[in-house]
Amino acid sequence: MKAASIALCLSLLAVEAHAISRYTTTNMNCAAIQAAVQSEGAAILQWRSTRDPSLPLYGRYVANRRYCQMEEIAEIAYVPAADASCPVHRCARVFRNRGNR
Repeated sequence: MKAASIALCLSLLAVEAHAISRYTTTNMNCAAIQAAVQSEGAAILQWRSTRDPSLPLYGRYVANRRYCQMEEIAEIAYVPAADASCPVHRCARVFRNRGNR
């Protein structure tokens, strides 16, 4: 009984997990893609390879650096959209030269 009470208390402390939304970029115009990423903070954007249409490509894109890990920055990347190539941000790891301090 004591163990069950402890387990219940710990489960109440768990942080709510949020699912990340997925969007197919080739079905959306660039403004809609950018608006979706901005409103969600982070989203999975997916599309088909132009070289091999059977190959799905995807990545996690963010509204700004707040959605990246501490050692990452938000860099500009381009995804295909229904109307053009669309600029969005993705997290990229920063490598520092440890020899120069």
